[in-house]
Amino acid sequence: MNKVTAFGASAAGIAFAMVGAASPAMAAPSGVPDVVGDTYADASSAITEADMTPVVGVVIGDKLPRDECIVTNAQPVSALRPIALEEAFPQYFPVEDEVVLTLNCNGDYATATNPGASVASPAGREAREAAEQAASAEEQELAEAATPGE
Repeated sequence: MNKVTAFGASAAGIAFAMVGAASPAMAAPSGVPDVVGDTYADASSAITEADMTPVVGVVIGDKLPRDECIVTNAQPVSALRPIALEEAFPQYFPVEDEVVLTLNCNGDYATATNPGASVASPAGREAREAAEQAASAEEQELAEAATPGE
């Protein structure tokens, strides 16, 4: 009876050690940069600088070029990928360096021709006001450049 108890305790200890050893490998990376709200081009650069790989998981809309799409969600990949070492003994490794991105390619705010956030919503109002301010600043710069002597 003592042998069975000793064996049971040993098996439980081995199982606990294996689960404990695997858990840190499966943990999400802590160095994922905060890129929500950035364009895909900026987010991709920030993720690459953090030695990670950006992966596009979801794209909503098709009005903007990929680099101008807005990142609405960024999550580290939590998956196991197979390694083809030997067919008889498949092995898997945890993915720790990929970030899945959700992109909004509709645009910042809705217009008569482009979808986006409604201008009745706070996000749509802010986006429209920012676009209007940028357009007026650009017009002012062009007007100053056109009449340098005045």
